[in-house]
Amino acid sequence: MAEEQRPAPLRLGSTAPNFQAETTKGPIDLHEYIGDNWLVFFSHPEDYTPVCTTELGEFARLQPEFTKRGVKLLGLSANTIGSHEGWIKDIKEVTGSQVDFPIVGDKERKVAYLYDMLDFQDTTNVDSKGIAFTIRSVFVVDPKKTIRTILSYPASTGRNSAEVLRIVDSLQTGDKNRITTPVNWVPGDDVIVHPSVQGEEATKLFPNLRAVKPYLRFTSLPNA
Repeated sequence: MAEEQRPAPLRLGSTAPNFQAETTKGPIDLHEYIGDNWLVFFSHPEDYTPVCTTELGEFARLQPEFTKRGVKLLGLSANTIGSHEGWIKDIKEVTGSQVDFPIVGDKERKVAYLYDMLDFQDTTNVDSKGIAFTIRSVFVVDPKKTIRTILSYPASTGRNSAEVLRIVDSLQTGDKNRITTPVNWVPGDDVIVHPSVQGEEATKLFPNLRAVKPYLRFTSLPNA
């Protein structure tokens, strides 16, 4: 695909583009698949590659944690469904984890281009079969189909799946409580009162508010 044909880059706040595709769990419509849930959608350069194998095994291991948070997982790799199915068996053998979430078959890279999952520096970077390598993209999408987080890793670097889970926790906690989360935050830690919450409203909502600076106010959450 020529550079001028590439879609405009997605940004935080963009609506996740809808698509229909075949997956290892049958055909899906993305927006129908999301439904009223959150979504973590992530891509892989190719099947039967070492880093991807370790990643999918870890996401499969953590799937119950994502499910508890109302999050669906969806993978993508630029290969056929048949290739994915064979690879899933390898993942189970190597990592001990069964991949139960769908993986999109994107041999023609239609979804990869739609979500700009390719390295802008070299769109001709293809494997021996002529398949363009995708980068390791991650999209966190909320139930309104809004993209809330975009992460891009080079093909050589495996993702931190626990960090993706932490991002979901931060977003969901912020949506519920009008707060933001500080550096290295994990559930149970103190949070930061959102700047839009001021005066009596702040002390009413957060009786444990602790002001370090006028612009930096920490609080604990009673249901943390």
